[in-house]
Amino acid sequence: MDAKEISLEEGKVRPVVDHLNDLLANYHIHYQKLRGCHWNVKGNNFFTLHLKFEELYTDALTTIDELAERVLTLGKPPYSTFADYIKTSKLKEVNNIGMKDTDMVRAIIADMATLIELERELLDVTADAGDDGTNDMVNRFMQFKEKTTWMLRSFVNED
Repeated sequence: MDAKEISLEEGKVRPVVDHLNDLLANYHIHYQKLRGCHWNVKGNNFFTLHLKFEELYTDALTTIDELAERVLTLGKPPYSTFADYIKTSKLKEVNNIGMKDTDMVRAIIADMATLIELERELLDVTADAGDDGTNDMVNRFMQFKEKTTWMLRSFVNED
C-alpha cells in the first residue's frame, strides 16, 4: 500500500511518517519507564500507583501498536529497533530503582508533557498533508494524556 491508495500525496506523507516514527520512538521509552515504575514502586502508595502504572503502560503499548500500524498504512516501515528508539527519542531512560513514588509520578508527568508537545507538532503536519486519519488518532492520544496529566498532578498536589 502507498499513500495514493488512501488519497494522500506521497510528498506530503513523508513528514507525517517521520513525525509518527519520532513519536513511536518516544512512546517506547515512555512505555519502558512506566514498566519500570510499575515494577519498582514502593511505599504507602504502592497499591494505587502499581495499578495506575499498569493501566498507563497498557495504554502506551496499544498506542505503540497503533502508531506503527499507521506508519504501515501510509506505506512506510515503522522504527523497530531499540537503537532507533534511543537515538530518536527526546525522552530519556531513567533508573527508577529506589526512586520515590512521587518522583516517579513527576517523571511520567514530564514525559507526557513532551509527548503532548510532539503530538501538537504532528497535528500541524497532518493538517498540512490533509491526513485526517492520523490527525484523529493523534488527537485521541493527546486527549487521554491531557486528562491523565491532570490526574497525576492532582495526585502529587501540583497545580
